[in-house]
Amino acid sequence: MNKVPYTYANKGSKSMENSIIHSLTSISWQGAFLVFLIENVVIFILVIVIGNLITSRFSLRPVCLPPPALTPAEISVWLINVCLNTLITLAGWHLWKNGIIQFRDGINLRSLIDVIVLLLVMDGLMYALHRLAHISFLFPYIHRYHHRFERPRPGTLFSLNPVENIGFGALWLFVIAVYSTSWFGMSAYLFLNVAFGTIGHLGVEPLPKSWARIPVINYIAGSSFHAQHHRDMNHNFGFYSIVWDRLFGTLRKGYHKQFGKIPYDEI
Repeated sequence: MNKVPYTYANKGSKSMENSIIHSLTSISWQGAFLVFLIENVVIFILVIVIGNLITSRFSLRPVCLPPPALTPAEISVWLINVCLNTLITLAGWHLWKNGIIQFRDGINLRSLIDVIVLLLVMDGLMYALHRLAHISFLFPYIHRYHHRFERPRPGTLFSLNPVENIGFGALWLFVIAVYSTSWFGMSAYLFLNVAFGTIGHLGVEPLPKSWARIPVINYIAGSSFHAQHHRDMNHNFGFYSIVWDRLFGTLRKGYHKQFGKIPYDEI
């Protein structure tokens, strides 16, 4: 297989995709860093803007008490993690250029399956990593900072210990190095990852109360699920679903009854 694994097929229908891939192949690392920095800054701004719009729209459906005033220190950590996300993206680009990470082209059934596979695999692995971060001798050094924010806001998605952020980034790069996904699968997963992260830290529940009663659908994690974890550190460790918490007995008791509400012990 070519060192930069990409099949230039069906050029007429994929000229834009080909152009992007060609640009990423030929760009210098300094140019790539600038592109990825802009990309991550745009993602950060969208999370803050869209997250706050949703929070305002559903302000009558809080799942936690209002967050305290934003501090310069918290904003600084957000910006540090945006820079770290840029470096992680740059590391992925370097691995791709050297053939360690490989992507397939095209959008078809297999690329749609890629999205499902990545969501399931990453959900399971991040559940395990999250449980590991809660081990008593690791927690103070890795995960305690994130739990300082019991009342999350959209930006809390970026309120991470840098070590934890690097850990999640390294896990992601490992997965796509082992599992050769499609460009579409990778891109769709990353979009959903940001969407789930934003929803999980809204502090309000945009989903209807009936959501918790719909079979299968109610296995998808939302704002209520993660807000309860910020309040109760021993439960609700999942990211995209409640599957692993159900399987390993860590789903908070009364989760469905308290869906869309402020947990009883916080009022």
